[in-house]
Amino acid sequence: MSEPGYTAPDLDLVGEKHIRRYRETGGEVGYVWNGVPTLLLTTTGRKTGQRRTSALIFGTDGQDHLVVASMGGAPKHPQWYLNLTADPSATIQVRDRVVAVTARTAEGAQRERLWKIMTAVWPNYDVYQTRTDRRIPLVVLSPS
Repeated sequence: MSEPGYTAPDLDLVGEKHIRRYRETGGEVGYVWNGVPTLLLTTTGRKTGQRRTSALIFGTDGQDHLVVASMGGAPKHPQWYLNLTADPSATIQVRDRVVAVTARTAEGAQRERLWKIMTAVWPNYDVYQTRTDRRIPLVVLSPS
């Protein structure tokens, strides 16, 4: 893409390979992806009831972890976000630490403040927002 402010990520470690290597190494491989930290988010599938794991870029705000449901600016929300709206209980793995969390979507002034934190981590989020008509959700994951 030639959009201003956009840097194409290296996609070598994404999806199941990223998740498997992250788990196998306690985050030693996969924690840093394209120069940014990642965590593993495990949700419960809203239709299947099965546990689903996604590797996501994250930021922090105090004890909370922050993730963005961008899908690169796709027109629809990612499945993990839809799963969290149906059941906000989840777990995250950050390096070798697994924590139970409760998810909520940030709104209003809080979202604006947290969006700045996340675009400092991954500036492409601002570009992703220009690609879609939906307001990209920013999710706060608080320890349960």
